[in-house]
Amino acid sequence: MRQHAFGRTSFTVSEVGFGAWQIGGSWGDVSEADGRAALEAALDAGVTFIDTADVYGDGRSEKIISNVLKARGGERPMIATKAGRRLDPHNAEGYTKANLEAFIDRSLSNLGVDSLDLVQLHCPPTEVLYQPEVFGALDDLRRAGKIRNYGVSVEKVEEALKAIEYPDVVSIQIIYNIFRQRPADLFFKEAKRKDVAVIVRVPLASGLLSGKITRDTTFASDDHRQFNRHGEAFDVGETFAGVPLEVGLQAVEEVRKLVPQGASMAAFALKWILMNEAVTVVIPGARNAEQARANAAAAEFAAISDDVITATKEIYARLIAPHVHQRW
Repeated sequence: MRQHAFGRTSFTVSEVGFGAWQIGGSWGDVSEADGRAALEAALDAGVTFIDTADVYGDGRSEKIISNVLKARGGERPMIATKAGRRLDPHNAEGYTKANLEAFIDRSLSNLGVDSLDLVQLHCPPTEVLYQPEVFGALDDLRRAGKIRNYGVSVEKVEEALKAIEYPDVVSIQIIYNIFRQRPADLFFKEAKRKDVAVIVRVPLASGLLSGKITRDTTFASDDHRQFNRHGEAFDVGETFAGVPLEVGLQAVEEVRKLVPQGASMAAFALKWILMNEAVTVVIPGARNAEQARANAAAAEFAAISDDVITATKEIYARLIAPHVHQRW
């Protein structure tokens, strides 16, 4: 698997990482045993970047990661976590140094480490990005040794562009996939120019781009694809990338025609993301070991031709962009 320098940091990471939301919660029933097996399989396949958050299963995801890595021993992968979504209400006023430090202390304990490799503000309200004191607090926590680096996970391109104005923001996590193409218009160029690492989340549009979801697919009541279909719990862009399900299913059938015979749509969709040289690491999630191995194998997928890339852009412009392009 190819390795990429993680922006301006000292870390080098695999181009396919492991998104640990599924092993925490909000994706239906994923047992701890399955979660551990998924992470083990990813690490065995050469994954060296894990993305989690303090709210994934109220710390469950972080604790599973800690336990697996402790049992394995050896060289540790880079671990990125997030802070901010424990606030209730989740508002800009809550992004104080005291609150951030408390969240970071909890993650340090959950992960069993003395310093966090990377902490990301977890999709904060847009106004937080216009408050230099928040980033000053992160600078203080870095000087104190509790964090090594910090970045921002964002919903909108506007937020990403604002965040990288702060000189010590080393990474941006953003949604980018065949159904969410806007980051490539301007943000990726600016991130590359400033040597900011780009972490791509929701690469399969919550499973839509696996090609396995149909109109008859049902989801458990505790799966965000059921309870957040219209943004009831958090930003609707996190669920099916914000694309109305019926529209997404129609577009999937057109994308399917572009996938090489015998290949999986999921591998094709992940490779599509990795074709953009601004992308540092893509973080598909996995509910079990089989999915984790399949995700990692996407790194070996053959390069996608320019004409096929152009065809995906046409599908996006015609079917998807009217629903998502200007919103995020």
